[in-house]
Amino acid sequence: MYPEELIAPMRAELTDVGFEEFRTADQVSEHLSSEHKGTTFVVINSVCGCAAGAARPGVRYALDKAAKKPSTLATVFAGNDRDAVNKIREIVLPYPPSSPAMALFKDGELVHFIERHHIEGRNAQMIGDHLVEVFEHFCD
Repeated sequence: MYPEELIAPMRAELTDVGFEEFRTADQVSEHLSSEHKGTTFVVINSVCGCAAGAARPGVRYALDKAAKKPSTLATVFAGNDRDAVNKIREIVLPYPPSSPAMALFKDGELVHFIERHHIEGRNAQMIGDHLVEVFEHFCD
């Protein structure tokens, strides 16, 4: 596990723009139950450079630009929120474990997933523009 004081600023990049942290598997399961209605965007956060340089800034860019947005924004932190991360990874199967990664759920079902290899080598605006399109398509 990473020291909390090290990752606190990385968590804050998302929580400061409205993301709720899921730290346990139960929080993930309760929120993404089959009864859940609406859209939930989950970011699997990470300490890596592509999270810092593209993923988190791209997410913030998309939320600033998108006319339609997910009804719930949530995040889990790879390497620290292990039970929550493992639960999200179980839910998004058959996608392999990946961090950073992003998942959009609609009415409890996975409708879009962005793996690390879709983030690496792209800049924040490219990630953000893609997310704007995804939000426009799936969010009400």
